[in-house]
Amino acid sequence: MKIFLDFFPIILFFVVFKAYGIYAATAVAIAATVAQIAWLWRKNGFVEPMQWVSLGVIVVFGGATLITQDETFIKWKPTVLYWLMGGSLWVGHLVFKRNLLRQLMGAQLTLPEHAWAVLLHSWAVFFTGMGVLNLWVADHFDTDTWVSFKLFGGLGLMLVFVLVQGIYLSRFMQDDKEEV
Repeated sequence: MKIFLDFFPIILFFVVFKAYGIYAATAVAIAATVAQIAWLWRKNGFVEPMQWVSLGVIVVFGGATLITQDETFIKWKPTVLYWLMGGSLWVGHLVFKRNLLRQLMGAQLTLPEHAWAVLLHSWAVFFTGMGVLNLWVADHFDTDTWVSFKLFGGLGLMLVFVLVQGIYLSRFMQDDKEEV
């Protein structure tokens, strides 16, 4: 259910884009993100900071797209989000001396310190690279290709990256069963 909720706005964006174009899709993405945040607030009594940031970015960049009738702004939105995520990981590490991934996932994973560092830097590099790739696709291809890349390419690359991370992390996982 959580995965569906996380991808709800982007899936609606894709469907509406295919039927009605970029401006209708942008308006729907803004509304879907507002609905998503409202639902999370009502269900949990709180919303994670990155979800608030996502809402702010879609409202600002989507709003700029609708007001100016220039699709460039909405094409920048994924890059801004990716760079904010990657940048916050590095700022947390360099400025605040905190590994934000460890803070988020430390209760679920027991890893050596160097593995947490590899995880942090690999995610920060991944987000930075995804931001650059989004801009490249937006600049070199038509809007239809960009929208398809945003959904399928972005999700596909994320899936591959998560699988590679899982393989890396598997070497640190310990079997709970005692050997007989």
